[in-house]
Amino acid sequence: MKQYQQLLILPVIAFGFMACMKANKSEKVIAAETTIQQQELSLNDTSLKKVVKTEAEWEKALTENQYYVLRKQGTERPFQNEFNDNHKKGHYFCAACKLPLFDSETKFNSGTGWPSFYAPLNKNRVNEVVDKSLGMVRGEIVCARCDGHLGHLFDDGPNPTGLRYCMNSAALLFKESK
Repeated sequence: MKQYQQLLILPVIAFGFMACMKANKSEKVIAAETTIQQQELSLNDTSLKKVVKTEAEWEKALTENQYYVLRKQGTERPFQNEFNDNHKKGHYFCAACKLPLFDSETKFNSGTGWPSFYAPLNKNRVNEVVDKSLGMVRGEIVCARCDGHLGHLFDDGPNPTGLRYCMNSAALLFKESK
């Protein structure tokens, strides 16, 4: 009986090892992609010329989570996202087209579990669209250049605007100021 147990354990160990190797490789690929994306970020890239791609092109250009949020109007889990607790100084960019959107100076802790800002860098960089999903009416915020879904707008933010741009981390890239 012990011999059969040992024979059964061997494939389980091998499978676990292969899964760990694949996960480790995936983490390295994601880290490399993020580094490349961050190198392309520039505050001078402010053109609002529309970026138009097919869904297949967007799917290829974005990570699975970015595609889900930006192109399928998805929402990530509160408190379990990259930028909710980011307190570094810098700027936030659209993850799809790299348009500079928000400054860390306007970021605040809303207690909602998502990164929240009281104003964009420039109002012309985001557009508000009426969102009637989930049985309510609210303002959906999309990137002015690529129409990617970023999050939602609420009127319960701090001064000076009283607004809360409640964004999805997956829709944003961050570049720390030096």
